[in-house]
Amino acid sequence: MKNAIIWGAAGGIGKALTQKLTSENFTVVAISRQIDEMSLVTPYTIHADVTQPLQVAEAARIAGEVAKGFDLYVYAVGDIIYQKISEMSSDQWDRILAANLTGVFLTTQASLSLLRSGAYMVFLGAVHERLRLPGLSAYAAAKAGLEVFVEILRKETRHKTLIIRPGAVNTALWSKVPFSLPKTALQPEALAEKIYSAIIEGKEGVLDL
Repeated sequence: MKNAIIWGAAGGIGKALTQKLTSENFTVVAISRQIDEMSLVTPYTIHADVTQPLQVAEAARIAGEVAKGFDLYVYAVGDIIYQKISEMSSDQWDRILAANLTGVFLTTQASLSLLRSGAYMVFLGAVHERLRLPGLSAYAAAKAGLEVFVEILRKETRHKTLIIRPGAVNTALWSKVPFSLPKTALQPEALAEKIYSAIIEGKEGVLDL
C-alpha cells in the first residue's frame, strides 16, 4: 500500500483524486480548509489553510504521524478571479497568488522531509498561454510562475515532478468567471482517472490533458 498527501483535497479535483487513490489502496492524508465531508472518503483528514505558514507546518507534522513516508504529494488548491488590472485590489491579487503559488511553496517546503526517495510530486497547473486574457492577469501569472517553481524544484531534488495542465474541468471555479463552461469540459472524476494513469505510466514534466 502506498501513501499520498493531498493539499486541497476537498475541492472538485482534489476530492475526485482522493477517491481514486483510496480506491487503488492508497492511504491518503487529505488536507483542506473544508474537511467535514472528506471523512467519508478517507479517515485521515487535517484542517489547514495552505496560505498560512503555521497551519501548513502543523498539518505536515500531523501527516507525518499518520504515515511514515509518502510516495505521492499532490497540490490541488486553486482559486481564480476575473478582474482587470486597473480595478484589482492588492488583496484580490494577493489572494490569487497565495492560493495558486505561495501555497505551493509553503506546502512543498513542509512536505519535502515527509517524502520517500523517488516520490512523485504532482501539481495542478493550467494552460496559461491560453489564459492571458483581460481579467485573468493574477491567475495566469500564478500558473506561469508555478511552472518555473516546479522546474527548479526538480533540479534541486531527486523527486519526480509532474504538472497537470487540464483543459476545462467542471468545478466551482467556473462560477467565478464570466465564461461559459465548454461542452467538452471534463468531470473531475474523469480528470482524476487521467492523472492516476499518468502517474502509473511514470509521466514527468508538463502534461496537457
